[in-house]
Amino acid sequence: MTDPPPAGGGPGGERGSAQPCRSPGVLFDGHTSVAVVSGAPDGIVAVDEEGVIRLCNPAAAELFGRPATELVGAPFGFPVVAEEAAEIDLVLPSGAARVVDMRVTATNAAGERLHIATLRDVTERRSAERELEAALERQDAVVAVAAHELRGPLAAISVLAHTLRDAGARLTEEQRTDIAERVIERTERLQTLVRRRLTAARIDARATHVAPQPVPVLEFVLERLAELGEHAAQVDVSCPPGAVAYVDRGDFREMLVNYLENAFTYGRPPVGIHVTEPAAHLEVRVRDHGPGVPPDFVPRLFRRFSRAPDAVRNAEGTGLGLWIVRALARAGGGDAWYEPVAAEGGAAFCLRLRRGPPVQEPPEEGRLTPRSDEGSGRC
Repeated sequence: MTDPPPAGGGPGGERGSAQPCRSPGVLFDGHTSVAVVSGAPDGIVAVDEEGVIRLCNPAAAELFGRPATELVGAPFGFPVVAEEAAEIDLVLPSGAARVVDMRVTATNAAGERLHIATLRDVTERRSAERELEAALERQDAVVAVAAHELRGPLAAISVLAHTLRDAGARLTEEQRTDIAERVIERTERLQTLVRRRLTAARIDARATHVAPQPVPVLEFVLERLAELGEHAAQVDVSCPPGAVAYVDRGDFREMLVNYLENAFTYGRPPVGIHVTEPAAHLEVRVRDHGPGVPPDFVPRLFRRFSRAPDAVRNAEGTGLGLWIVRALARAGGGDAWYEPVAAEGGAAFCLRLRRGPPVQEPPEEGRLTPRSDEGSGRC
């Protein structure tokens, strides 16, 4: 006999009355033997017709997060049907949740009918399956959005190319030049879409390889402005002389270009790039003089595929640019955020970058640290 189970019910969360229990060991009815094996990797519990646990092994106790002395005599709390499999959700005393695969067989032992439930923790497997399902859903969304985005520029290029082929001889030189410029514009748009898609895929695959190095900020910004063409004249730059960011050059280019494209697409010139050096970080702000961001949309601003309603109606976009900026910034030990410009109107999109390598924590006193070349094959 065991003491009654504690008030509050059994592991399944249901309250039940105390019942006598048998000593752990082997139950038999002359035909069937069911051993509750201490070393079995799966949890095993024997449940009587009243739903009360009569026996359990150490693996079951570990699975429920409770000692065997509490489990034996307590209500199981889950329906048990012979020859059926089911998944049950366990909530441990700590509040943690587990998904458990349960398979049930029935036996008669000493004239008593018992259900033997074999329990296996499948929490990690189910979590991996959910992550895979979510990844597949994201992939489907990416493909659908990409197809929609690419259709417009490709259709425009096709129309312009057919116009040149079918009516080129009748067009003036000015008209042909205009068509060529529009083809170039659409092609550059396609290149931007593809670049962002590739960057997003790299982030999703956790394949972002960050190779930070000292980058002279003013020189780097001026190089990016040279790539803007006619927009370069509409950008003012303020940067302390000698300012250096410790950042991956490719990621820095992607972040700055995305901010500038955002300013010219959704804001209005003039656009300002302002660099400051607070504390151990360097901050870059790209300001425009547009309408700013609606306050209720700000919390969603850096989410993937997130676009304000006015932006969807009035401008082309992927909804990826700001999400990419924040992901790359955080991968390099920085951050990205938005600040409203209340006094003059407009928006400021901000970027925090390191000014140097992360400071290594000094070793604890009395604690040995390995040599830098330890394990490298050097003698």
